[in-house]
Amino acid sequence: MEAPQGYNTSASKVDPPVFFFLSGIPGLEASHIWISIPFCSVFSIAVLGNTLLLYVIKTDVTLHKPMFSFLSMLASIDLGLSLTTMPKTLGIFWFRDRRISLDACLIQMFFLHTFAIMESAVLLAMAFDRYVAICHPLRYNTILTRPLIIKAGLAALVRAVLLMSPLPFLLRWLPYCGSHVISHCFCEHMAVVRLACSNTRFNNIYGIIVAFLVVVLDLTFISLSYARILRTVFSLASKDEQLKAFGTCISHLCAILVFYTPVILSSMIHRFGHHVAPHIHILLTNFYLLFPPMMNPIIYGVKTKQIRDRVLHLFHRKSF
Repeated sequence: MEAPQGYNTSASKVDPPVFFFLSGIPGLEASHIWISIPFCSVFSIAVLGNTLLLYVIKTDVTLHKPMFSFLSMLASIDLGLSLTTMPKTLGIFWFRDRRISLDACLIQMFFLHTFAIMESAVLLAMAFDRYVAICHPLRYNTILTRPLIIKAGLAALVRAVLLMSPLPFLLRWLPYCGSHVISHCFCEHMAVVRLACSNTRFNNIYGIIVAFLVVVLDLTFISLSYARILRTVFSLASKDEQLKAFGTCISHLCAILVFYTPVILSSMIHRFGHHVAPHIHILLTNFYLLFPPMMNPIIYGVKTKQIRDRVLHLFHRKSF
């Protein structure tokens, strides 16, 4: 492939490329149109489900509670995560619109990872919400006040922005003197780093540090919260009380599994799975970006009685 206009391949100086090319799913290019069907379906469900969830929580005053405030944050982040990647991915599948400018690529990468880090922080905040609700029920409303919830949301945003802000600048000035084809459906950090023809050790180390600070620390604090929750649950007198108390955590536990399992698998394959077929890794990465936004509204819609009743009432009213 020829170097794009504005790209200098001389040994003395290598300018940043004007644009990259996204490959889609390598090895499955002939099946892109068929692959787009489940991708588009999942994307549509994610957008409609999270939009409906936000509407229900916004319009029902009885849902203006701490747990549902965190759920609104989660739905907003899931919308942002889906809208950051899927329009371009579907453009590749449907119209072969593979070209993306360097700046657009870095912006997409920034928002993609920022939303993912924010989602992890909100899941941690929701674990704290469940801890307070079960371990300190009489103090629930005095601990989880509106100012505290706002501060938690701002903290999630600030942490994500601070951790991700260096990456676009680091990648902007790396020399890309080889291929300009990103073996992915979107601009993901490590996929872009692999195209650089200079030492990228700092980028790799920084990525590992960010993954540790986000995944390991957040999961540690979530685990500590649930250790306290389980201790309180098992101290309850009757089995019915235990099941009822722990039942309020099922939706959150499902959301944790849905989000963290593919994140950890994808991260491990990226760094250590050199013999894994590229299309397997890319499908897994798309899975972790698409599956949680689709499943979270379903999980909370099915398991949370207040939301389920409100949604059923909404559709029942519209049918008459």
